[in-house]
Amino acid sequence: MKITGHKNHTNDELLVDKYRNTGNISVLGVLYERYMPLVYGVCLKYLKNRDEAKDAVIEIFEKLVIELATKDIEKFRPWLYVVAKNHCLMKLRKMRNEHSMEKIYINDAIVFMESEEEMHPLDESGPDMNELLKECIEKLKDEQKNCIQLFYLEHKSYLTIAELLGLEVKKVKSFIQNGKRNLKNCIEEKK
Repeated sequence: MKITGHKNHTNDELLVDKYRNTGNISVLGVLYERYMPLVYGVCLKYLKNRDEAKDAVIEIFEKLVIELATKDIEKFRPWLYVVAKNHCLMKLRKMRNEHSMEKIYINDAIVFMESEEEMHPLDESGPDMNELLKECIEKLKDEQKNCIQLFYLEHKSYLTIAELLGLEVKKVKSFIQNGKRNLKNCIEEKK
């Protein structure tokens, strides 16, 4: 059986059987080359983003390496169409869930409020403390330093900091928490 030349459209099911029996990735490569435009079109239709669609095509064909070895497939093309469609729908669902969780996280005042009981070196004052604080802020990693300065010294919100620095709000929160911990450790070492 000749496998080269995707225009020839050697029976897809024969190629699937050959791949299943031999595990030869080049056989799968023929199917990949043959159906990449179809899968890309499906992904682009659902994801509406070229880069996301290209990534999805690769993910789908990586999935095929495993799925073709275990699934009974009567007609490859319609099966592949459904696999591509389902993959994109799952990806969209995941993206929606992440987006809605981020919105909840951003809008949840309790999540973003710092504990009033917790006294932090940034809340303490005095000439010695100010110098010590400046010295310790300079030792922070850039991301932590920028977030700490914007949050505490310029009184910016998490969302504003995220927009200014091009970060996710969760990252800003993390940089501030880690920065506070590092500041506290630095100040305690120098006292």
